[in-house]
Amino acid sequence: MIPEKVVARIAARAAKEALAGHTDAHAELTAPRASATVGGGSARLGLSMDLPYPTDLAETSRQVQQYVSERVADLTGMRVTEVTLAIERLVPADGLDHRRVQ
Repeated sequence: MIPEKVVARIAARAAKEALAGHTDAHAELTAPRASATVGGGSARLGLSMDLPYPTDLAETSRQVQQYVSERVADLTGMRVTEVTLAIERLVPADGLDHRRVQ
């Protein structure tokens, strides 16, 4: 049995990989955090992360959930039954300084 902490680390890394195609070089996203509950050959995952702005939040969220689910299943051999996503903040792609009103 793979420990929950290891599954959570795999999920966090997979979330980072999933966002690689959505982020601009200037976006300063914090590293995704993940939790996992493992039992009976299956895993439930929770992700907490930043997303780039502008983006289609619903579509990006679905893509991240799908990618993380598939990646964790492939690497661990576990069935992923749930991936919840908490969006902590939206990070403008061109940085905060360019968005301020003078």
